[in-house]
Amino acid sequence: MKVFIAGIMQGNKKEYGIHSQGYRSEISKHLQQIILDIKIIDPDKTDPERLSYDQNEEANMFFKYCSMAGKVDLMISYIPEASMGSAIEMWIAYKANVPIVSISPLTHNWVIKLLSKKIYSDLDSFKNKFNFQILKELDLI
Repeated sequence: MKVFIAGIMQGNKKEYGIHSQGYRSEISKHLQQIILDIKIIDPDKTDPERLSYDQNEEANMFFKYCSMAGKVDLMISYIPEASMGSAIEMWIAYKANVPIVSISPLTHNWVIKLLSKKIYSDLDSFKNKFNFQILKELDLI
């Protein structure tokens, strides 16, 4: 099973930089406990030097992951605040019929509410409730 981890990177930051990406390892670890044969697509792991990219490299990275978002079995999207890149990746996944599970307190946000099959308010809720049975409900196993 291929799982894409989408999530906040720049978010609402006005200054140069990214949000902490620690959530990605927590999500990955939890998924690896549930799904034995898993391939995780994580832009943070495969492009760790992205802050030093020139505009051409940024574009290549952005469009590469947008394309990948529609070619996986499942998307997990971590959005504690607005994330334009994650919203685009979610839209592409949704249009490709990829089930989206969101981790976000923004339950009234239309992008999250309308595109997600499941929504968990935070990482603890996700880790406590996302399990093998949810994969069955999403027709992934």
